[in-house]
Amino acid sequence: MMVLLENIQLALEGLRANKMRALLTMLGIIIGIGSVIGIVTVGDSLSASVSSNMQSLGATNILLSLTEKNPDTGAQAGVVIGGVVNYGPSESDMITDEMLDQFSAFYAGEVGAVAVTAGGGSGKAQDGRLYANISEIGVNAGYQTANNINIISGRFLRDEDIRARRSVAVVSDKFVNNMFPKDKDSALGKEIKLSMRGDDIHSFTIVGVYQYEQQALMMSFAPTAEIDMRTEVYIPISTEKMLTSAYQGYDSATVMASTGVDAVSFAGDIKEFFNKNYYANNSRWEVDTMSMETIMSTVTNMLGTVSIAVSVIAGISLVVGGIGVMNIMLVSVTERTREIGTRKALGARNSAIRVQFIVEAVIICAIGGLLGIVTGFLLGFVGSSLLGFPAAPSLTIIIIAVLFSMLIGVFFGYYPANKASRLDPIEALRYE
Repeated sequence: MMVLLENIQLALEGLRANKMRALLTMLGIIIGIGSVIGIVTVGDSLSASVSSNMQSLGATNILLSLTEKNPDTGAQAGVVIGGVVNYGPSESDMITDEMLDQFSAFYAGEVGAVAVTAGGGSGKAQDGRLYANISEIGVNAGYQTANNINIISGRFLRDEDIRARRSVAVVSDKFVNNMFPKDKDSALGKEIKLSMRGDDIHSFTIVGVYQYEQQALMMSFAPTAEIDMRTEVYIPISTEKMLTSAYQGYDSATVMASTGVDAVSFAGDIKEFFNKNYYANNSRWEVDTMSMETIMSTVTNMLGTVSIAVSVIAGISLVVGGIGVMNIMLVSVTERTREIGTRKALGARNSAIRVQFIVEAVIICAIGGLLGIVTGFLLGFVGSSLLGFPAAPSLTIIIIAVLFSMLIGVFFGYYPANKASRLDPIEALRYE
C-alpha cells in the first residue's frame, strides 16, 4: 500500500513539473469523455422532451388512418376527378361521421373522445396595424378533450356549431395579445377577419380563448418574436370543409381511450371494427391504427439508438487520447532512463518499475476523466436547457466514464511501463 501511495505521489509531482505537457496529454481524454457524457445527457433530455410532447398530445390516443391494402397497385387504381388523376381515397372511401358515431356507441365505455380535423392552411388576421399569424384548423367538439386544449375564457366549439356550420372561432391567448392589446377581456364576441388562401377573407366570431403552449420539439434556437408567432385558430370542421369544398369524410381520426383502457389492445379492436364493418368490400382501402404509446416507445428507442451511435463515434477520441498517453509515457521512459537504471541497480524489481509507470498513466487518465466529467456536465446542461428540459448526467454514466478513463491508462500505459521494466540497468546507467 505504501509503495502504491509513493508511486501516486511521484506521478503527481511529475505532472506538476510538466503542467502544459500533462494538460495536452489529457486533452483527448477530456474531449472524449466530455463528449460522451454531454451527448448522453442531451439524448436523455431529448427523450424526456419527446415523451412530454407525446403525453401532452394524449398518451391514450389512438390514430386511425386510411391505408392502401395493396400499395403496389395504387398507380393503376387512380380515379379521374375533373380531368386530374387522383391516387388517394375518393369520397366514398372516407371515414364518415356515421361510422364514427356507430363506433362510439358500440364502444361507449372505452371511448373518451373522437377528434377529427381539416387543415385550412396558414394565413393572417389583420385589423389596421394590428395583425396575428395563424393556422386555420377545422375541428370537431371532441378535439378539445383528445388534445388537452385548456380554455381560459369562453368555450370550445360545440356539436351544434358543427351541425349549423357556424362562423365561430376559438383563438389563442397570443392571438388576443396581438389583436386586442388594450382590452384583452373584450375578445369574446368580437368579429375577426382571417385572410386565407390568397385574397380569400372570411369573418368569424370569437367564442373562446385557449392557452397556447409551444411544443418543445418545435422550439427554435432562434425563437420567433411573440408578435410574429403563428398559433392555431379552431373553427367548426363543417365550416372548414364548406369553405375549401373538401370531401365530407375523413382520411384520419384520433380516438382517446377512456381511463383504464389498454390503448395498445384497443387499437387492434378499433382496426378490426372498421375493417370488418365498413371496409371488408373495399378493394383498395382499409383502416390502420397506431396507439400513441406505441409511437412513444418507437421514438424513444430510436433516439436511444442514435444517442448510443453518436456516443460511440465521440468515444473514438478516447482512443486518440489513449495513444497520446502512450506517446507521452514513451517519452517519459526515454527521459528517465538513467533514473530507471539507478533504481534497478539498487535492487528495484521489474514489477516495481512497471507499476510505477502504469500508475502514472492511470493518474493522467483519471485526472483527464474528472475534467471530462465536468466538461460533459456543462455541455449536457447547456444542450438540455436549450431543449427546455435541463438534465444532469446519470450517476451510472459518470462511474462508467471514470472507470473507462482508468482502464485506458492501464491499457495504453502498459507498453511503455513494460519497456521501462525491461531496460538493462548497465545500458540505462550509460544513457546520456
